[in-house]
Amino acid sequence: MIVKEIYIDAPAPLVYSFLTEPAKVVQWIGLDADVNPRPGGLFRLPMVGSDVMRGNFVEVVPNSKVTFTWGFEGEGHALPAGSTLVEITLKPEGTGTRLKLVHREVPPDWAPAHDAGWGYCLARLELVVRGGHAPPFDPPRGPNAETVS
Repeated sequence: MIVKEIYIDAPAPLVYSFLTEPAKVVQWIGLDADVNPRPGGLFRLPMVGSDVMRGNFVEVVPNSKVTFTWGFEGEGHALPAGSTLVEITLKPEGTGTRLKLVHREVPPDWAPAHDAGWGYCLARLELVVRGGHAPPFDPPRGPNAETVS
């Protein structure tokens, strides 16, 4: 299990919009975003190369929680589409928001790459929520991962 926590100096509704609106999602993760934030709705992100992350939303609680499945499209991936679960919770803290990400069911050999990838992506999220511009998406790669995020 991967657990990441960050503080973002912005209100929860603004942070939430970067988890659920395609034009905002793509600013911090992936090369494109096809997201339909409702239970059962698609969560699909073309990554680097030919890798495409695909899952479905499981739970969507406006301004406080987003849960979706995670894995990679196509035959033969060691981490198939929808095979893991990502839960992101948002809690108001002072003038900002405490974001906690928990990625469950990640195989041990994939954990280091995904841990690094989530660190990279959450730093980008914090930057763009505050109004900054992230450089082109280029996550770190791990030895056992086609791509990471």
